[in-house]
Amino acid sequence: MACSIKSVLSILGPRYRYGVGALSSSVCSGFGLRMSALGYITVRGVSTNANADLIVSILGPPNAGKSTLFNRLMCKESNRSYRLGSDKKKNSRSQARIGYRNPSKRPGGAIVTPVAGTTRDRRECIGRIGDITFRLVDTAGVDGEKIDVAFGKGGKDSLDGAMIRQTMEAARRSDLVLLMFDARLGVTSDLTETVRWLRKISHTPNTDKDKQIVADTGENPTNTNHPQQKQREIVILANKLEGDRWASMDDNIVLDNLAEISRAGFGDPIPISAEHGEGMVDIAEVIHKLTIEKRLRLGLPPENADGELSKDGDMSNRPLQLAILGRQNVGKSTLVNSLLGEDRVIAGDTPGLTRDSISVPWMWKDKHVQLVDTAGIRRGVKRERSNEIEDLAVLDAMRAMKLADVAVLVLDAQARYIQRQELAIADAVVREGRALVVAANKMDLIVDAGYTKEDFANAVQGQIETRFPMLRKTPVIAMSSLYGKNVHKLMPVVFEARDRWSRVVSTGMLNRWLEEVLDEHSPPSQQGRPTKIKYILQTKGRPPTFLLFCNVPELPINYLRYLTRHFQDSFSYYGMEVRMVVKKSAENPYASKSAPKSIGVGGWKGRQKRLVSELKKSGKPPEKGKRLRRRKR
Repeated sequence: MACSIKSVLSILGPRYRYGVGALSSSVCSGFGLRMSALGYITVRGVSTNANADLIVSILGPPNAGKSTLFNRLMCKESNRSYRLGSDKKKNSRSQARIGYRNPSKRPGGAIVTPVAGTTRDRRECIGRIGDITFRLVDTAGVDGEKIDVAFGKGGKDSLDGAMIRQTMEAARRSDLVLLMFDARLGVTSDLTETVRWLRKISHTPNTDKDKQIVADTGENPTNTNHPQQKQREIVILANKLEGDRWASMDDNIVLDNLAEISRAGFGDPIPISAEHGEGMVDIAEVIHKLTIEKRLRLGLPPENADGELSKDGDMSNRPLQLAILGRQNVGKSTLVNSLLGEDRVIAGDTPGLTRDSISVPWMWKDKHVQLVDTAGIRRGVKRERSNEIEDLAVLDAMRAMKLADVAVLVLDAQARYIQRQELAIADAVVREGRALVVAANKMDLIVDAGYTKEDFANAVQGQIETRFPMLRKTPVIAMSSLYGKNVHKLMPVVFEARDRWSRVVSTGMLNRWLEEVLDEHSPPSQQGRPTKIKYILQTKGRPPTFLLFCNVPELPINYLRYLTRHFQDSFSYYGMEVRMVVKKSAENPYASKSAPKSIGVGGWKGRQKRLVSELKKSGKPPEKGKRLRRRKR
């Protein structure tokens, strides 16, 4: 893909806007950017070798700008964080219940607000600066109180303890830790505690690397002389330093803060501005250097080969995009942790714990899955108008649904019936064209001798069919994610739904089905003319869309519902919307040749034609009486 010099300069910031020639020599050659003769920089694709990618995590005190830097370093196209065309649609029946304010305020990425502690889970994505690609991790803010809670009594069940454990796990898995702090505030006690903790783990080997070393060589991973073992690199970033004025002022407290943090033992800090994109070249230099070192340790070439570039058009290697949706406190995060077999996301009894949509790559029976945990969706009137975090969380959840192949709607079985809010979410999923699977969670709380899981699943199917006939026979899995009961039955149903959703039916089979349907029940006549459906073909899958060629511009809505219902029964397209579009066939091109030249006496067209003919013969219009006599005849 190609991007202009102007766009690259806007990313690098005002410090490096010193001309195209200087940029091409100092930046393009250093970071692998290809410049064409027209002044464009071509960026190569993203590496698909996950083991060779550098893992970069962003740590720091609360409200230091970590999520802002995360959004700037995120590869927008690889993570699909650009604005979707369907975001502009407003004609939805469920908009009042799942809508959000200012939908165009944020096109994607981590949630950024002035409120400290907005980020809770660790969020991963593919990062890129120029041609340098890496795995980027955003974490929650670290402070001394949270560290004490995490290692104290009751820290295992507290929210602060869970947030710190997620942050520590991200740091342990990283090759590079970017420690950010607000340079205007200086070295606070929270930053001091974070530095003290990072100094302890800076020499701790990565657990995943140790396992790989043991599997490949059989050697002890604690051997510091092993060539594949490398100490974790920690770089300090001094954020919120826009421009260069702060460096030239006398008695500036910023310089004192930079000098104080340099005594931490991690080298001199890098002054940046995540909001304005300043200092990104310095970060790129560090990432580029460590990426080459890691690839050399793994025995790979320093640069990405052409065979490692991602191909978006290759759908066979495309992972299944699975979004977990539902109301608050129905067990979505618990279900994700149960599927993964680890405490990957924060889960608890408190409603609204999840804010960002956390995407986790996962392998299920040698099949790639991109599992996305989303925030709970409440009615718009129940959200606090003064707090925009929940609105942004709902926006992120709806974007995850729009990018998914299959959406799993998690229900709370304690309610005994499906809620109106859950019906609104199901309606939004179907109208977006995604496949739907229902997971009835918390079945362990209601199942007894007289009420089984099958009874509840059948009751949910009946309620959905009553409200949305197009969703009849939607797969419903009754489970208990807390105890892992029937969780293993979810993924086979999800893959079956994805296969049905992306299935392409041959034109011959479709027209044989259409012939049988027309023999059973032909379409009603319109305006005294018989309605004819000539043939049908599938224009696309994902979602399944079919084109009906008729002699009329549209069919009655009840007959279209009859065709859709019959089609779902014949081809098992359950749990999704089957879109049938009517198109009027072109007129017969030979109809005008076979029609008589004269249209007969009478009518406006006949009179106009005779008038023109008389003018050509005699040069004057016919007499009025003659015209009347012909009209009487």
